[in-house]
Amino acid sequence: MKIGFDAKRLFNNKTGLGNYSRTLVWNLSKNYPEHEYFLYTPSIIKSKQTEKFIDNPAFSIRTSDSFLKSYWRSYGIIDQLKKDELDVFHGLSHEIPIGIQKTSIKSIVTIHDMIFKVLPETFPLIDRKIYDFKFRYSCNNANTVIAISESTKKDIEKYYQIDPSKIKVVYQSCHPIYYEPQDYSLVEKTIQKHNLPDNFLLSVGSIEPRKNLKNTINALHLLNKKNRLPLVVVGRGKKYKEDCQNLSKKLGLENSIYWIDRLDSIEELKCIYHKAKALIYPSLYEGFGLPVVEALLSETPVITSNCSSLPEAGGPHSIYIDPNNVEEIANAISDVVLGNVDIEEMKKVGREYALRLRSVPNFDYTQ
Repeated sequence: MKIGFDAKRLFNNKTGLGNYSRTLVWNLSKNYPEHEYFLYTPSIIKSKQTEKFIDNPAFSIRTSDSFLKSYWRSYGIIDQLKKDELDVFHGLSHEIPIGIQKTSIKSIVTIHDMIFKVLPETFPLIDRKIYDFKFRYSCNNANTVIAISESTKKDIEKYYQIDPSKIKVVYQSCHPIYYEPQDYSLVEKTIQKHNLPDNFLLSVGSIEPRKNLKNTINALHLLNKKNRLPLVVVGRGKKYKEDCQNLSKKLGLENSIYWIDRLDSIEELKCIYHKAKALIYPSLYEGFGLPVVEALLSETPVITSNCSSLPEAGGPHSIYIDPNNVEEIANAISDVVLGNVDIEEMKKVGREYALRLRSVPNFDYTQ
């Protein structure tokens, strides 16, 4: 079978959608080497993350020589797909080419989240219009829609009235390193390299209003020093990050928060997860919540929101809070710091739950 993928994010995005694309395509190529895999991308950024796909005989890479890269990805690519005689094309990030339903090629689209619908105030109007057209078109015209959580499936049904039988839930996989045993010597080296304290709480993800870091900082301020630990923030941001840093100074917490824009490797992030007392993740909305699963696999307790997909990602032994209730967040942190909850049980059962998520069957392209 010939399977093609929209590989723009695979080659050009270093985080979320890029990680999803790389992990899915790589796992498929290893588990089902009998198929042919085609990667379609307007351009390629060579990096440590993408080098294993480049000059690899397992993949046929197609790029655009068109000046209008976006046109090629949405329209012009159809001729190339037919020339390659694809059986299936998978749009890995919300889109399929316009008109593919008029060919003999079956199509699949992955919908990661519906943030622009659920939290429209976080997107400019023009972006919402463009996303709405692309998402709606893909959901209506793809043969199969993959949602990365039951929560996202419900949102697709709600906003686009898609037949539920057309939507398949396939949970997002973490990077393979999270399933491997922890290298404890590397943990201490990583902590020393980044000058981090021995005991800390952790926040991971882009620093934007939806991630709700301000309420974590406000919650820390409510706690006395006995109940409070330093906070390590791993993620990049702009205006909202500046606002969070200003808030921490205003509350006298600037020396208690450690900011890391970028790590050198996924191995380092795994080490920081493993060392953290808990992951604090009070997001207002997530399509899946990958940092929650990464933390559980790293045997780190999780405090996260009681909304959207996060209870799916966190399982029965994580601590759930109302992300808009600062006092709830503070109480949850206090319970972890003071040992009012069974930390060892949270670590053990949390990892077991995250491993079961991985065992959910992948989508069968032959059907």
